[in-house]
Amino acid sequence: MYDSHGHLSNSLQTGIGLFYFLVTLMNVGFAAYQHFERKDKLQTMIWSFVAGVFFLHSAAYLARMGWPIFPPLEHAVNFVMNPVSYFVLAVIGFSKLIFFRRIATEPVVAWSILMGTLWFGGLAMTNGNFSAIITKPDNVPIVMLIFSVGFLTWLALRKMVINDARLDRGEPPHEKTLEEKVLVWPDLVYTELIAMVICTLILIVWAIVLKAPLEQPASSARIPNPSKAPWYFLGLQEMLVYFDPWMAGVVLPTFIVKGLMALPYIDFNQKGNGYYTFKERKFAITTFLFGFIVLWCVLIVLGTFLRGPNWNFFGPFEAWDPHKNVPLNNVNLSDYFWLMGFGSSIESKHWLIRELPGLFFVFVYLAVIPPVLAKTVMRGFFIRMGFVRFMILVTLIQFMASLPIKMVLRWVLNLKYIVFIPEYFFNI
Repeated sequence: MYDSHGHLSNSLQTGIGLFYFLVTLMNVGFAAYQHFERKDKLQTMIWSFVAGVFFLHSAAYLARMGWPIFPPLEHAVNFVMNPVSYFVLAVIGFSKLIFFRRIATEPVVAWSILMGTLWFGGLAMTNGNFSAIITKPDNVPIVMLIFSVGFLTWLALRKMVINDARLDRGEPPHEKTLEEKVLVWPDLVYTELIAMVICTLILIVWAIVLKAPLEQPASSARIPNPSKAPWYFLGLQEMLVYFDPWMAGVVLPTFIVKGLMALPYIDFNQKGNGYYTFKERKFAITTFLFGFIVLWCVLIVLGTFLRGPNWNFFGPFEAWDPHKNVPLNNVNLSDYFWLMGFGSSIESKHWLIRELPGLFFVFVYLAVIPPVLAKTVMRGFFIRMGFVRFMILVTLIQFMASLPIKMVLRWVLNLKYIVFIPEYFFNI
């Protein structure tokens, strides 16, 4: 990435220059949209200026005069991107997106966020560690995942905001006004054919440009470090940091699959069917998006770009040093209760006595909290859903919430297990 004099290599500068030139064309198109479609002269001037700024960046890097990312900025990002702040920022960002969805989904606001991300992404590519991780062939789909999930989430929320505004005015949702019907032949078949040809072309170009990330045949004598699962299982692999394999690899995935299958039978809300809306389905949409984006996509990104050798956490601009040692004390709830609370030894205690605090905590969480919720904050749900459907719903939410709860306990208290019974291989 750097030459013998410590400057950015020509190939890297060319790549960044072409990237910024592509972003320049995107802004030219957005300025044209503001001028011809929206008739907004101010926005046209603003985005024309932004296009000029990106063009200057592109020209500088193509002329081999580009600049690297500032070291203080690298250190600041690495400092902020630790496991705790990474997850906390993800939750805060998701909460703000939902709460300020009307503002955040405005095309100009969303485009501004995208342009800021692309500008910083191009600048970050000047860091050798960051660019090596991002451009790794089997990591490219994750980069596409980030932007595709972001775009589709914005599109859905935007349609929700528009329909909610229409419903507030007493108008029907936009989908209800579409009376035009499309024939399967030839309209739908032609559209699918064109989509198939485009996808085939993209895959061919992808296969030519990016080499297949093939490694040596598997061998117990030579294990990759880090040894990672396929990208779609990285969320489960991250769960192994906080749960035992039987919990992270069997119980939680089973509840995810069964929960998705049970959703149509649990849902009692008859509104919002066939059209986008947020106000009429606040609880369902917020819960689903939190589980999918924060507890799944965010963990995939974490496992792909921020988990390095020995499954240690590395900042985006930090070198993946296999010799990095991170001290971590694994403490169980029984240790906190007996050793630190009462100063009593746990070696001679029977496992039932030893793990009684953890078993009590799990009992309260699974058996006491649901009826309390039914009598208080979720009383309306309980009345409309009935006992069985309500208990299934709350149980699924509890298992989903167990992941962020366990993550916080691990980061704040170094808590490994709430219940630790190695005698029977039962750990929670």
